[in-house]
Amino acid sequence: MGDDSEWMKLPIDQKCEHKLWKARLNGYEEALKLFQKIDDEKSPEWSKYLGLIKKFVTDSNAVAQLKGLEAALAYVENAHVAGKTTGEVASGVVNKVFNQPKARAKELGLDICLMYIEIEKGEAIQEELLKGLDNKNPKIIVACIETLRKALSEFGSKIISLKPIIKVLPKLFESREKAVRDEAKLLAVEIYRWIRDALRPPLQNINSVQLKELEEEWIKVSSAAPKQTRFLRSQQELKAKFEQQQGLGGDADGGGDDEEEAVPQVDAYELLEAVEILSKLPKDFYEKIEAKKWQERKEALEAVELLVKNPKLESGDYADLVKVLKKVVGKDTNVMLVALAAKCLAGLATGLRKKFGQYAGHVVPTILEKFKEKKPQVVQALQEAIDAIFLTTTLQNISEDILAVMDNKNPTIKQQTSLFIARSFRHCTPSTLPKSLLKPFCAALLKHINDSAPEVRDAGFEALGTALKVAGEKAVNPFLADVDKLKLDRIKECAEKVELVYGKKTGAAEKKEGKPIAGKTTALPGPGGDKETKDAAAKPGPLKKASAVKAGAPPKKGKPATAAGTGGAGAKGKKGPETKEIFESELSIEVCEEKAAAVLPASCIQQLDSGNWKERLACMEEFQKAVELMERSEMPCQALVRMLAKKPGWKETNFQVMQMKLHVVALIAQKGNFSKTSAQVVLDGLVDKVGDVKCGSNAKEAMTAIAEACQLPWTAEQVVAMAFSQKNPKNQSETLNWLSNAIKEFGFSGLNVKAFISNVKTALAATNPAVRTSAITLLGVMYLYVGPSLRMFFEDEKPALLSQIDAEFEKMQGQTAPAPTRGISRHSVGGGDDGEEEEQEEVGNDVVDLLPRTDIGDKITAELVSKIGDKNWKIRKEGLDEVTSIINEAKFIEPNIGELPAALKGRLNDSNKILVQQTLSILQQLATAMGPNIKQYVKNLGIPVITVLGDSKNNVRAAALATVNAWAEQTGMKEWLEGEDLSEELKKENPFLRQELLGWLAEKLPALRSVPSDLLLCVPHLYSCLEDRNGDVRKKAQDALPFFMMHLGFEKMAKATGKLKPTSKDQVLAMLEKAKANMPAKPAPPAKASSRVVGGAAPAKFQPASAFADDLGSNTMESKPDPKKAKAGGLSSKTKGVQGKKVLSKPNLKEDDDKSGPIFIIVPNGKEQRMKEEKALKVLKWNFTTPRDEYIEQLKTQMSTCVAKWLQDEMFHADFQHHNKALTVMIEHLESEKDGVISCLDLILKWLTLRFFDTNTSVLMKTLEYLKLLFNLLSQEEYHLTENEASSFIPYLILKVGEPKDVIRKDVRAILNRMCLIYPASKMFPFIMEGTKSKNSKQRAECLEELGCLVESYGMNVCQPTPGKALKEMATHIGDRDNAVRNAALNTIVTVYNVHGDQVFKLIGNLSEKDMSMLEERIKRSAKRPSAAPVRQAEEKPQRTQNISTNASMMRKGQAEDMSSKLNQNRNMGSHSETTHTVPREFQLDLDEIENDNGTVRCEMPALVQHKLDDIFEPVLIPEPKIRAVSPHFDDMHSNTASTINFVISQVASGDINTSIQALTQIDEVLKQEDKAEAMSGHIDQFLIATFMQLRLIYNTHMADEKLDKDEIVRLYSCIIGSMITLFQIESLAREASTGVLKDLMHGLITLMLDSRVEDLEEGEQVIRSVNLLVVKVLEKSDQTNILSALLVLLQDSLLATASSPKFSELVMKCLWRMVRLLPETINSINLDRILLDIHIFMKVFPKEKLKQCKSEFPIRTLKTLLHTLCKLKGPKILDHLTMIDNKNESELEAHLCRVMKHSMDQTGKADKDTEKGASRIEEKASKAKVNDILAEIFKKIGSKENTKEGLAELYEYKKKYSDADIEPFLKNSSQFFQSYVERGLRLIETEREGKGRIATSTGISPQMEGTCVPVSTHTVSSSIGNTNGEEVGPSVYLERLKILRQRCGLDNAKQEDRPPLTSLLSKPTLPTVASSTDMLHSKLSQLRESREQYQHLDLDSNQTHSSGIGTTLASPSSAAANIDDLKKRLERIKSSRK
Repeated sequence: MGDDSEWMKLPIDQKCEHKLWKARLNGYEEALKLFQKIDDEKSPEWSKYLGLIKKFVTDSNAVAQLKGLEAALAYVENAHVAGKTTGEVASGVVNKVFNQPKARAKELGLDICLMYIEIEKGEAIQEELLKGLDNKNPKIIVACIETLRKALSEFGSKIISLKPIIKVLPKLFESREKAVRDEAKLLAVEIYRWIRDALRPPLQNINSVQLKELEEEWIKVSSAAPKQTRFLRSQQELKAKFEQQQGLGGDADGGGDDEEEAVPQVDAYELLEAVEILSKLPKDFYEKIEAKKWQERKEALEAVELLVKNPKLESGDYADLVKVLKKVVGKDTNVMLVALAAKCLAGLATGLRKKFGQYAGHVVPTILEKFKEKKPQVVQALQEAIDAIFLTTTLQNISEDILAVMDNKNPTIKQQTSLFIARSFRHCTPSTLPKSLLKPFCAALLKHINDSAPEVRDAGFEALGTALKVAGEKAVNPFLADVDKLKLDRIKECAEKVELVYGKKTGAAEKKEGKPIAGKTTALPGPGGDKETKDAAAKPGPLKKASAVKAGAPPKKGKPATAAGTGGAGAKGKKGPETKEIFESELSIEVCEEKAAAVLPASCIQQLDSGNWKERLACMEEFQKAVELMERSEMPCQALVRMLAKKPGWKETNFQVMQMKLHVVALIAQKGNFSKTSAQVVLDGLVDKVGDVKCGSNAKEAMTAIAEACQLPWTAEQVVAMAFSQKNPKNQSETLNWLSNAIKEFGFSGLNVKAFISNVKTALAATNPAVRTSAITLLGVMYLYVGPSLRMFFEDEKPALLSQIDAEFEKMQGQTAPAPTRGISRHSVGGGDDGEEEEQEEVGNDVVDLLPRTDIGDKITAELVSKIGDKNWKIRKEGLDEVTSIINEAKFIEPNIGELPAALKGRLNDSNKILVQQTLSILQQLATAMGPNIKQYVKNLGIPVITVLGDSKNNVRAAALATVNAWAEQTGMKEWLEGEDLSEELKKENPFLRQELLGWLAEKLPALRSVPSDLLLCVPHLYSCLEDRNGDVRKKAQDALPFFMMHLGFEKMAKATGKLKPTSKDQVLAMLEKAKANMPAKPAPPAKASSRVVGGAAPAKFQPASAFADDLGSNTMESKPDPKKAKAGGLSSKTKGVQGKKVLSKPNLKEDDDKSGPIFIIVPNGKEQRMKEEKALKVLKWNFTTPRDEYIEQLKTQMSTCVAKWLQDEMFHADFQHHNKALTVMIEHLESEKDGVISCLDLILKWLTLRFFDTNTSVLMKTLEYLKLLFNLLSQEEYHLTENEASSFIPYLILKVGEPKDVIRKDVRAILNRMCLIYPASKMFPFIMEGTKSKNSKQRAECLEELGCLVESYGMNVCQPTPGKALKEMATHIGDRDNAVRNAALNTIVTVYNVHGDQVFKLIGNLSEKDMSMLEERIKRSAKRPSAAPVRQAEEKPQRTQNISTNASMMRKGQAEDMSSKLNQNRNMGSHSETTHTVPREFQLDLDEIENDNGTVRCEMPALVQHKLDDIFEPVLIPEPKIRAVSPHFDDMHSNTASTINFVISQVASGDINTSIQALTQIDEVLKQEDKAEAMSGHIDQFLIATFMQLRLIYNTHMADEKLDKDEIVRLYSCIIGSMITLFQIESLAREASTGVLKDLMHGLITLMLDSRVEDLEEGEQVIRSVNLLVVKVLEKSDQTNILSALLVLLQDSLLATASSPKFSELVMKCLWRMVRLLPETINSINLDRILLDIHIFMKVFPKEKLKQCKSEFPIRTLKTLLHTLCKLKGPKILDHLTMIDNKNESELEAHLCRVMKHSMDQTGKADKDTEKGASRIEEKASKAKVNDILAEIFKKIGSKENTKEGLAELYEYKKKYSDADIEPFLKNSSQFFQSYVERGLRLIETEREGKGRIATSTGISPQMEGTCVPVSTHTVSSSIGNTNGEEVGPSVYLERLKILRQRCGLDNAKQEDRPPLTSLLSKPTLPTVASSTDMLHSKLSQLRESREQYQHLDLDSNQTHSSGIGTTLASPSSAAANIDDLKKRLERIKSSRK
């Protein structure tokens, strides 16, 4: 047992894996205990066992396996991670447990499977079990079936999906093994329990004996619905409920209702396999069916009947078959065949289900017509057929056809149609039977219940009863308002008998509710139900109230049903004229007098017709009082108005009486129950008075009151008809005016537009202009509601009139219809919601119904159809032309178009593409002409159009897309997305079809609020598109992903990836994740309504059967009345109703949109993504002469994700006013949404370029205003335009610089100026240059002027590609034919001349004599101007000055000026500073020169000299650097505008040396001050580029220029190097330099070091040394990765370049060695992957063989050393850093590294000889070691900055002490420079110690030229000047060199009384001078600048704009006094010579 003790000690998880079974058994036992003990299901302990559980169940030892299964079960039950093990454990259970002989093992296996299902892993388990059914071992199959059965019985069919199980059942019944068959039988019984008869069809074909046995078993199954007894973890509430019920004694009925929903109804159809029958039709079927013999026809039909008996049919093109069957039904004389064909149709409809829907519209009318047959078997067959067909479509789709038949004369047809309606209603729910459908059906059925034939009446009652039962009384009662009581009772009686299809459930609900059916709606799921519920809630209030009021009304009010009727009408808010109103019978005059006498004073009645007007007036006053006091219920309206109409009635002559009378009419209408009968009594009189000057307003008031009582539609119709039956034009015009206002007040609902239109046409033809004007105004108001379709009615008017109408419409565009304020019927207080939702349907239908439609059915003759299908294409074309003309004539058509759809469909795949296009344009016309009714043709005509999207011709595809869009606009998207048609299209592997269709979906889906579930069918095909071979398809699929996801949700889409291959799945999931991030939100409902209505065509939304979810729209609007609107409407209850109406009636309602959110949505990386796409040419590049539609569409699509929907609608509206609105909004949001604007900047700029092509000036001005603000914002934000943004915007902006309007040109120029702050001028230059090639002369001139300004402001370096080319181009314009262009060209070149001098002529090249003479003349003239040239320039360009910066207020206060004005002066001159009282001026003052000048220029001297000089006679010291005034440019460094830095940097690269030096000085000053240096951050690359461009310029241009003083060049070099050294001392900034820039910089510096011309200069050596130092700084301080990378690339380039000198490569390699030496310190900060990638590329270009061929062996050694060092430092890890290399085999890098590694591994013991020679020597002798340590310490001191002197002194002492000490080894490794420094230092100490006299130290020039272009305090020691070894050098080393330099500068080393620089004189003394050496370098530049600053202080004025530098030299402070005397004398001399 010894070995036992070993495994006993192991931890549990290791025991479980032990090779001994006992150990494992023990492990499983302990694991089981552990699993039962752990409380926390998320304990980390669980994860340990994740990989082991499979082994638990598959243990090879039976005993251990049992225990393992128990442990596994416990694990699955308790561990939260158990789900991850599902697949492997389940497969283990199936294969290794179910085959075990022990029952216990099987039982546990089964439990484990069920436990997995409980933890939500049902799908995976089911999959494994179904796989197990294919196992060869019958035991396993039996166990799998048993497990499935058990799972189904416990979890129910909701969780266990039955379809796959039922699929394999028949196969199991065929098994040889009895056990399998028996188990299958048990499973079949269990399935039957859940789905009942749905199981029969799939099992029809099994062995009959088995089937019989099954039937017997099935009979025994209890009829009680089965219940789920075991619950998932997520169903814990259900479980609790279930247990509670069990506790109550298992009351079966108790929870019947709740539980019932647990069992989903399984549709047998779903479980079946589809059969393809089209190919199985007899070959001669189509001939036979047309045969003359009925027997042959019968055979053909019987063949079909047999095929359609298959319960489920494969979808396909059944159009021809249906057409043939329809023909038999409609035309065959043999009734038997009619019945047979009907059966076939029924079979097709049943087998195809929804897929048959597209044919339903064709067949229904034929079947209904055929009901005239009396034979019962025919009628029965037809009934079955039409019922089957009804289930494949919706009532909405076939309602037109049914209603058309309702008026048929044949009673049988009427009866059968009503019965069919009744049967159809039973299948409806309140949501699928909306009021809009009920209304026409009820109207038709009401006629039937009054029919003479009893069977028609009965059928009508049944249908109405069914409607009542389904939709509820609330919905139906309004339509039954005038049905008498008997009939109403009959209808209700029928309703009670009706059994609905959705049966018991509804019944139960009703019983429970104890209310009429309306209550049931609550139980109905889905949005539709929701809407109805709302009605139910909203309506009862008004109903009760209305009826209550009526109860007290006098009985004369007519029929008993009125109460309900009015209630209904009231509740519905305001309904069209069809609704029954208070309609009284006319009363006789006697009755009226009697009634009036009862309520009016007697005197009043007597005086009504008095002859005295005063009496009549008094009578009216009494009448009015009486009316005011009457109760509504008591007021006999008709009697009162008849009294008023009594003689003199409306012929009243006295206007006062008449006014009163009209007022009383208004009162009666407002206060009483005013009926249309009463209205008819007075309206005539009112219309007669409406034109009266005095009484008109009262008449209008009365008419409005009547309109409110009797509803506007009716009143308006009466009034207009009366007005136009008169001759009085005043009355006509005023009536129309009243109507215009009334429509605004009442809204548009229910108006009979057709009637108005004919009257308006009459009015338009009137001779009286007032009538015409009123008519046009009325049209304008109607336009607000109807939209553009209104115009179609007036297209045949005279052009002049039409233009007036258009102008009126134009005015109305962009306005929104006001909310109705009246007519929200006073009866309905609470009925707001309801009225609103009614309105929804109303207005929509109205707008469409206005259009009088023509029925063109009879024009579509058989002949025409055959023409369209003719073999000869010309005849086909004729046929199509005829169709076009038929549709054109009809304008608007009925949906009846006969056989046309089939004929057109055939043409869509015509071989002649022209005909295809013509067909598409016909279909487009058809959509517009038919309006929303086109819906019924979507399936059989719309979908084929989509197929055409796959055409190879671009124009055909474009036409198809236009057609699809035209259709979708009319039908909405629901029709398209329903069914499998779209997914079938997407399935086709046609790249064109796929990309067009996906593009279309991506455009349409975002706008939808809901989609049919069928969209899910498209997803698998969408995934295959994501991996399509064609890039465009992939791109479109990716674009469409987020929109699919928006509707289907991420989960569903992720689930759909399950069927993909693993590789595809991963890719698609990654894309889904990405899409999830970009997924837009679903659109808000109101926006939807508005955008649709604008189209003018009726949106699908109003077609009642269209997407249920659309009904939600109304809810959303009702539930949240917008606060703004509540104010507007007054009462909030009113508002509620108003709101919906408002939404619909307005053609374009932006207020309802939610405008609160941001207008620009920030999409992460959106802009980068767009740029990538444009680069990869996935989208169109923004480049056009005029914008084509595809550009606009593309922009629209790109904007859809990042611009608010409502703003986008404004931006892309057809009307310019909307663009203005959009711009206003954008201006308002500019400040608040900076980030958003920047993230969408590319799109905004593109959109603005489109506005440049608009002709409307106001838009253009607004655009420019926005641009100015935008660019100001961008420059504040320091944003830089990307190339993409610039290239897609600037060219279009430049087009506008040639606008004829001055104000626009000015703005554009201003914008161009601002752009230079956010986009480099040098890059702007080529764009403007391109603008000079325009045909527009204004544009050419302006562009040339702009170029001049650029050169003036930024120097010659802006000229691209080279100054020469640019100038040549400009000079060509001197010969332009346009004077302005010539002048502009000349001025520009003169400007360049002023900046650049005579060199211009060289650059221009050859000009024609004439041009040359013009230019010379102009240059002379410009030179002759008075000496204050700059003043002229400043005046000439005032506009320029203002535009440079927003606050350029041209201050003239020397130092106190702001940056912008400084910038302006730089633009105006190439100048740099100014005096206090005149214009900007440059000072470069040279005293010596002025002395010799004999006074040619007069100059006034201010008296400053005296008072300044008196207090100067103190010793003056050189100041601390911090005290130095910084150039005004950087005064506001911290409010830093990046633009200033950009500007100064741009000047660094200037062609003018002085400009460049100025700029460098300023930058240097900033860098010198710690607090300001960080301002440069972000500009480092820019600065370095400018400097190496300047270095290149010096190298190529200045050095070659004979005329240039070489001292100037040295000055410039000193400045460049100086400021760079300063920069590279600031490590944080130095690190910002990027690889590319460093490469160019090193190239420039090395080239300079090798430039022999520099060495020949007087101070050349000095320059080279400084460069040396700079290079060291760059190597040490830059980002180490970047510089290493740069050097490698540079080396590669230099070795490749044949022209490059070997010396150059050598220096690059030296730099690399230097870097290698630094590696040990820097290795951790280096990105090795990048470096190795560069080395890889280098080795790829230079394989070893090639390198070995190089003349020198250095390159290969360098490379080896570098790699060797890297390996040594990183060890084997180096091989992990090859990640960035795609293909490692392309170079030898990997192999080389491996070799080095191997080598170093072998030699780990030995020291590396190359690098440690010194060290190994040291180890040889211990004694020597000590000495060496001392020396090393000393040398360390010498190398350090602080202790260098001390170190030298110690070394001197040491050498003295040990004269034989060998310091050679230490010096040998260091540079020449260091060695000579040490030797000199020792010599110096020697001389000092021996007392040979001290060398006086004084202010000197540092040989290393620290680059300080400004004084640095004397006591600061230079920061390290490195020798090549990286050691640092102290100052004393320079003394020797100082001597040489002093001699060079003409100073004697002994004398010290030379004059100091002026700065030192004028600055306050700061620190006592220390006579020590200093490391300051005063190059000539610094002298120049000091002198200039000085004279600024002195306020000297001088006109010498370009004087050369002053040779001020350096001196020590001790000579101050002598110098000042000298200075004073010289100033006196100058003064006297001037006088």
